[in-house]
Amino acid sequence: MAKKAQKKEPEHHKANFVQKVGSWSFIAGLIIAIIAGFWPIGAAVTSLLILLGLVVGILNVTGKEINSFLFAALVLVVMSSMGGQLLGAIQFVGPMLKSVFSAMLLFIIPAAVVVSLKAIWALAEE
Repeated sequence: MAKKAQKKEPEHHKANFVQKVGSWSFIAGLIIAIIAGFWPIGAAVTSLLILLGLVVGILNVTGKEINSFLFAALVLVVMSSMGGQLLGAIQFVGPMLKSVFSAMLLFIIPAAVVVSLKAIWALAEE
């Protein structure tokens, strides 16, 4: 009796799944960061945002997207930091806007660190 050949999953299906996980992690991170800005951010939400940022940095940014992502992350970090301070002074909505920007920083900075390390690694390999 001949053994049945095991059906192997094509490589593009695995890559597609990883890409979807990275994309959904990015969307979830942004949504959580925006929603979390309206309430005090606890340790669990902080950890979740950092973890999602790491997942995005590892899975979602490929070689050709590194420079664009790092530039966008740099702008977002600078604008969130400066904008959060400036908008925090606005009466009523200011503290919430400052908190939203802080939560976005918790998500974007870990992703930017991972992508920066990937860029440095790629430069070192050349």
